[in-house]
Amino acid sequence: MAHLSDHKVKKLELQANEIRKSVIEMLVEAGSGHTAGPLGMADIFTLLYFHILKQKPKDPSWPDRDRVILSNGHICPVLYAAMAHAGFLPLKELATLRKFGSRLQGHPHREWLPALETSSGPLGSGLSQAVGMALADRMDNREMTSRKHFYVLMGDGELDCGQVWEAAMQAGKEKIHNLIAIVDRNNIQIDGYTWDVMPLEPLYEKFESFNWHVQEVDGHNFEALNDALGQAQTAYDKPSLIIAHTIPGKGVEEFERDFRWHGKPPNAEEAKMALAELRTLGGKIKSEHE
Repeated sequence: MAHLSDHKVKKLELQANEIRKSVIEMLVEAGSGHTAGPLGMADIFTLLYFHILKQKPKDPSWPDRDRVILSNGHICPVLYAAMAHAGFLPLKELATLRKFGSRLQGHPHREWLPALETSSGPLGSGLSQAVGMALADRMDNREMTSRKHFYVLMGDGELDCGQVWEAAMQAGKEKIHNLIAIVDRNNIQIDGYTWDVMPLEPLYEKFESFNWHVQEVDGHNFEALNDALGQAQTAYDKPSLIIAHTIPGKGVEEFERDFRWHGKPPNAEEAKMALAELRTLGGKIKSEHE
């Protein structure tokens, strides 16, 4: 795992801010979509696509690439934005989100965008898909240890689904050491706060009891995330879970920690306000657009 210098952290912070701006622009252009989750996960996707992943944007089918499986597909604006900024698709294509005929549908559709690993829609299915992919990779590499990792991104709300726990048990049983799951622990879902809808704690102990290596981190701290992913990559005989505590709507104060932004886009005025805040880093600098 490559060390993160102060200079690299600053670059990642600025890149995450650009991705958040793209997310807002996509959502207001589409007129539909999810706001809180994509903004909250921008730092994690930035770290993955600009520091962690072994991938080739010009060769998305490279056999030795790391796999990214997005389980909570409704936060796909942040996935599309990260991929575009990393060179997997043109930045101008982001404006086609949710448009008829677009490759960028409201949930990822692999047949239309080859750089995607899976299609997603039904919540709770991503971990099962990742387990299957990792086991198939193990079968294909009987004589050697695979060097690729399988990263599955999940929302905390989808942990209500029983399929998640079936996959968690299977991964623990099979000791899939190159499977790394990241849970967006933002405490909201479409119907409210997770502690009201379906309490999840003790989440750490639940996964640990299924033979997972578990860590909890600040999902907006690049150094902490990088260290956690480094530890996960070196786990020898068990899959890894990183519980990433994030702020839904991160970067736009008006949107932060409000579950009502889970499933709605900003209107034109709200988007203007959000972009102004992001362009000035919360008022720390003067915007070039002023």
